[in-house]
Amino acid sequence: MQTKLWKYVAASAALAAGSTISQAQQLSDDVLRIGVLTDISGVYADISGKGAVEAVRMAVEDYGGTMFGKPIEVIFADHLNKPDVGAARAREWFDRDGVDMITDLANSAVALAVADLAKEKKRHIIVNNPSNMGLTNDRCSPYTIHYTYDAYSLAHGTGRTVAEQPDGDTWFFLTVDFAFGIGLEEQVAQVVRNANGKVLGSARHPLGTTDYSSYVLQAQTSGAKIIGLASTGQDTINAIKAAHEFGVTPKQKLAALLLWINDIHALGLDVTQGLLLTNAWYWDMNEGSRDFAKRFMERVGQMPNMAHAGDYSSTMHYLKAVEAAGTDDPDAVSEQMRKTPINDFFAQNGYIREDGRMVHDMYLWEVKSPAESKGPWDYFKLVKTIPGEQAFAPLSASTCYLVKK
Repeated sequence: MQTKLWKYVAASAALAAGSTISQAQQLSDDVLRIGVLTDISGVYADISGKGAVEAVRMAVEDYGGTMFGKPIEVIFADHLNKPDVGAARAREWFDRDGVDMITDLANSAVALAVADLAKEKKRHIIVNNPSNMGLTNDRCSPYTIHYTYDAYSLAHGTGRTVAEQPDGDTWFFLTVDFAFGIGLEEQVAQVVRNANGKVLGSARHPLGTTDYSSYVLQAQTSGAKIIGLASTGQDTINAIKAAHEFGVTPKQKLAALLLWINDIHALGLDVTQGLLLTNAWYWDMNEGSRDFAKRFMERVGQMPNMAHAGDYSSTMHYLKAVEAAGTDDPDAVSEQMRKTPINDFFAQNGYIREDGRMVHDMYLWEVKSPAESKGPWDYFKLVKTIPGEQAFAPLSASTCYLVKK
């Protein structure tokens, strides 16, 4: 009798467990919807834009395209590099379109605005292109993850390396005048001062500037040994071109604080050879990265950069977290994402801290000379690997309310 009773109890428990799993493996509206909010038409289109959308689509396709038998959809929009436009679109996606996660978010000002909304709506955003550290400090939440890089990792990669050299002790900054550029300038300036160097000034220019003559002249007359370019994308390309046209180099050295492989491709190795840059990833790092890059090139027509790789990796991490949690409930997914290590072609032994920072190794690269390059997109050689615990600000320095002091 006891044996029969035990079998009955065990069978009932198994049935109940199966029912619970079946109920748990549900999506809130029978679809998992991901929104790629990016710069499609502006100065960051080449480093984000279409490539970001395709990287996310590739991750969804590689995952299998469905979650619990329901479709995974990818939609995208252009935020026009305007925080109000980005926030309005994100609100529509969350309230009207049932978007579960927004990713990429090229442009720090847009990312900060959407981070506030994500906290309010309890929906996920994964930031891959911006650098502003407010995302893991005063604007943090359980729903915001800063994945690929940030201003601290750039400042303590390129900035520290240059500042510690004998001819890197005086700086002048050409800074794009919004949250991204200002935050990057502040981080590098602190690194320079910590290395007993001096900051002689800065000139701030609007996003999308084409005439750099007055800004370059200010940098030239400052007498600084290093001109720090606290910008990215087309802004950095235009600044480097102007510096060469005005004969700034080689008398003064340029330190491009956020340089992309796309920028090197646009400028050419004759102009960029020898430049140091900090990046989270390079397409020729390993077999997995080369495979991803080949497939990306076939779809987009250019090699992926670190943000594109981050878009793919973070999307895959999110999808695996939803699967493991058995639900798209944001709190359950947040917990799963933070307790699951990241091991793929983008990062090894990466992990997401309580403040939302994804910690992983960063890399200092030097741009090859034309003679060293074997062909198009063969542009970087490794100078050093920066361990994740050194690359990113320590958790003790975080002002995020989620961090236990």
